[in-house]
Amino acid sequence: MGFFDSDIIQQEAKQLFEDYQALMTLGGDYGKFDREGKKLFIERMEALMDRYKIFMKRFELSEDFMAQMTVQQLKTQLGQFGVTPQQMFDQMHLSLERMKAEVEK
Repeated sequence: MGFFDSDIIQQEAKQLFEDYQALMTLGGDYGKFDREGKKLFIERMEALMDRYKIFMKRFELSEDFMAQMTVQQLKTQLGQFGVTPQQMFDQMHLSLERMKAEVEK
């Protein structure tokens, strides 16, 4: 069975995408949130990023050709912007830390 044939992988990918889309839609009103709403939004973004890191690690550890191709495509796409996957995650984390600091003011 190929990596992408797994029901678990397909379900997690679908759930990650749906959760991301919902957070991005919700994030459009971030400036209107009260302090607790902003904290909750940040917490949910952090949880989503953690889930995404785990999902991507599955790709990296898989010996499946298509999984490895997916990793390489991501590296290539990010490389066009001069960024590695780790730098992308670090930047997301930094952005969320800044948002947290702003909420605490």
